[in-house]
Amino acid sequence: MSPNQFQSQLQQAVAHHRANRLKEAEIIYLRLRAADPKNFDALHLSGLVAYQQGRHSDAAALLGRALKLNPSSAVCAMRLGMACTALRDFVLSERHLRAALKLDASLAEAWCQLAITLGVQGKTTEARSGYEQAVKLKPDYVEAYDRMGALACQTGGFAAAVPAYRRVTALQPDDATGWANLGTSLAQSGGLEESFFCFERALALAPMHALALTARALAWQLTYRLPEAVAGYGAVLALYPKNYEARSGRLLTLHYLDDVDRADLFAEHVAFGESCAGPVQTVFPNLPEPTRRLRIAFLSADLRRHSVAYFLAPLLAHFDLKECEIYLYHDHPQVDDMSERLRTHAAVWRNFNGQNLATIEAVIRADAPDVLIDLAGHTGINRLPLYARRLAPVQITWLGYPDTTGLRTMDYRFVDAITDPVGEAEPFHTEQLVRYAPTAWTYQAPLDAPESAPVPSAAGGPVTFGCFNNFAKVSDSTLRGWAQILAAVPHSRLLLKGHGLAEPALAAALRARLVLLGVEQERIELLGRTTGVAEHLGLYARVDVALDTFPYHGTTTTCEALWMGVPVVTLAGDRHASRVGVSLLTAIGRREWIAQDWVDYVAIAVALANDTVKRVEVRQSLRGEMQHSALLDHVGQAARFGAAVRACWQQWCRDRAPALTHHSVAQPEAILHA
Repeated sequence: MSPNQFQSQLQQAVAHHRANRLKEAEIIYLRLRAADPKNFDALHLSGLVAYQQGRHSDAAALLGRALKLNPSSAVCAMRLGMACTALRDFVLSERHLRAALKLDASLAEAWCQLAITLGVQGKTTEARSGYEQAVKLKPDYVEAYDRMGALACQTGGFAAAVPAYRRVTALQPDDATGWANLGTSLAQSGGLEESFFCFERALALAPMHALALTARALAWQLTYRLPEAVAGYGAVLALYPKNYEARSGRLLTLHYLDDVDRADLFAEHVAFGESCAGPVQTVFPNLPEPTRRLRIAFLSADLRRHSVAYFLAPLLAHFDLKECEIYLYHDHPQVDDMSERLRTHAAVWRNFNGQNLATIEAVIRADAPDVLIDLAGHTGINRLPLYARRLAPVQITWLGYPDTTGLRTMDYRFVDAITDPVGEAEPFHTEQLVRYAPTAWTYQAPLDAPESAPVPSAAGGPVTFGCFNNFAKVSDSTLRGWAQILAAVPHSRLLLKGHGLAEPALAAALRARLVLLGVEQERIELLGRTTGVAEHLGLYARVDVALDTFPYHGTTTTCEALWMGVPVVTLAGDRHASRVGVSLLTAIGRREWIAQDWVDYVAIAVALANDTVKRVEVRQSLRGEMQHSALLDHVGQAARFGAAVRACWQQWCRDRAPALTHHSVAQPEAILHA
């Protein structure tokens, strides 16, 4: 082939390539490589086509040969780095991308690609700098802004991602995903009203956009428009039945609503489990020795200043480390003083934030825990689809969610006999219930909790009822009950505190609901979130009687109110979510504050409001009552929890090694009714 013919065919191939006719371009490039095996352009462009076609091994080989012929080509070095990234050889990728930038530091794409591979390696500060350099060189670089937003979200939380996603929507206003990402970040960081505008923009561009539909349903949930949230999640599932985030979001939201049939709710959980069904690991390297030291792993997004951590920390501090070693798997960008405190009790701490399911699965399987404990259920960030594949011989769910997971591969659920009465709860669970202690919680008050304050109405002022629960738990029936209490106690007030209640639109909607029930606006006070725990707890100085929600009780808020000396009135229901308060009050010996129906609930609250002497007594004694209860028996609860985990493990050993049954071992059934 003459030089002129070679150049003519190369130009044809490039024309096909630019028009995205990759197959036609590839055929000509192959012909040119046969004619001249050492032609840089033919090798380089062949490698680029292979990369674009997803043939990354071929791309790396071709680009590597090209780079040897022309080591000064920054673009070729960059593309070789990209191919190595696709092959997940991040060390080699970083080397080639840094070499490209040494040759030409003005390559914005090379900075972006370097940031990608640095981010995957956990070098987040360097990755952030790489994206910043890319957009400095190319201010309209949409991909760099998009990836910068994703990195910011993973490392700094949703609020940190908002500026980058704003830039994406400004540069590419017709991109539905950009609007969906911006809306999601706003919804999760306090910009709920604006988030709805973003979701509408995204859905106008792409009516079936899964992220926009799912995040809009979440935004409805966060603004307490719960029926709309349930319908929104349902709309996602009609289009995308395996959207696990939508399934979990719907399941959690259903618990907030009045009159959801228990059997129907269980069926929805089972449907989730069936949607996750797939290959399940049944063979593990773990030795089935009943009495050996166990590796126990906890997976949660809440190993930080969060309600879950307050109940986990006292157990971790008192586990017998001769019996077990603890692995903690955190799954959230926030790592705070509570995280560091929990970390001191762990042999291994890992943060899975932002990692995909496959990566997390590989890490956990390599760690080979004997027991893996889920603390999330269907709340927030959860990894339940991984449990469906079975990551450990024994899998347990506990603490974070008030119901079954719906997974047949989740072996046990840890509860107590009050939240889940024997014989009544079993038909509504896919797990075996283990009632390991008198109460399923072990509370530890925050170290900066203030002392109990005097009863606010003792000097003759109006009685103040209060509730600091997640306002999603405030159902219509709850509001009706509260309205009856206020009507029965003249001049009394209602103090509510929660996420979003300081927002004008949300506050107005809530006030309107109460006014319709006959409650005058001037008797209602709404507060948003406070900046610190001490300030939050200090607000109980303004509350005479705390009112629990129904059908979804408070847990942390109930413990906090009691710790601050405030009596809590709760209504017993027929399921775990509406029996948590029953368990907590029974644990501290205050069953007289447990109502069996709404008439009883109103009567108990009114009686407390009318008995100032009693409330003063309670204020002075409650903290001591808690300290002497099972709820604060940290050593005993840790021992009971450890024994229950051991019994579950020994059951697995018996199932795998029948010859070991001569060992004296506890059985889950033996602690089932403890």
